[in-house]
Amino acid sequence: MNREDIEFKGEGGVALRGWFYPARNTSTPAPVVVLAHGLSCVKEMHLDDYAVVFSEAGLNVLAYDHRNFGDSEGTPRQEVDPVLQYRDFRNAITYATTRPEVDASKIGIWGSSFSGGHVLMVAAIDKRVKAVVSQVPFITGPRTLSRAIRPDFIPVFRAIQEGDRLNRFTGGEPAMVPVVAADPTAQAVMPAADAYEWFSKTSADRAPNWKNELTARSMEMVTEYAPGTFISRIAPTPLLMIVADNDRVAPFELALDAYEEAREPKQIIVKQGGHFDFYSGPGFDELSAAARDHFVKHLRG
Repeated sequence: MNREDIEFKGEGGVALRGWFYPARNTSTPAPVVVLAHGLSCVKEMHLDDYAVVFSEAGLNVLAYDHRNFGDSEGTPRQEVDPVLQYRDFRNAITYATTRPEVDASKIGIWGSSFSGGHVLMVAAIDKRVKAVVSQVPFITGPRTLSRAIRPDFIPVFRAIQEGDRLNRFTGGEPAMVPVVAADPTAQAVMPAADAYEWFSKTSADRAPNWKNELTARSMEMVTEYAPGTFISRIAPTPLLMIVADNDRVAPFELALDAYEEAREPKQIIVKQGGHFDFYSGPGFDELSAAARDHFVKHLRG
């Protein structure tokens, strides 16, 4: 599949880097779908697979790394700032509209996990977006923390964050915490066993630039972020939400509650499986096709 390495400016002039896949078997200009990944992930972790599916359906695709991760610039490295990430998403849309291959009136956005939350917020506030797919979405930081992290871990995380604040204030380096751990009882951002298995395998097989760490301040900012509260404002932009019924990373009950608040036009797909089951195998085949069909219907129809 032909693709182009790209670079564009995010908030504050930070260079964001990714790939542009031209639409196949169609005349230009054509619609575009902008993709970004979840918490700590880099674009090599299967965004290319989704991009190929969408491109072959006659859609341009822009996939990129969040600031501070992968090939993109930004410091502190490995730090998640949700506000800057969703603002960068809007800058990615703007960059896409400047390309001659792109029909600027037909913009779609796709996000998974943490970016599944970003696209809810972006679609609610940026009406350039004409179709949105949110896969296994992050809905709310406070409620996710209490469900996804063992209660005895929470005081430890808070102590780390408080120490990190003082250390940064006096000019020290950011404290780091692991994203996943082999021992499900160990302290990690995602302590679930399936998270360790997926990140370990995926990074070894296709994303050696992924790092098993986040700054401690990342978790502080994540717990302040609640993109699901914007979901009722997405309409009349068509929304497709994809939910896994055994999701232990982004609790599916929170996604179902948020979906009830969304207005028409909307569609939800609830599939058996865990948080990471839709990036490869049969789950990927089915749900990438569902996302593709949503974009084709609303951007090319």
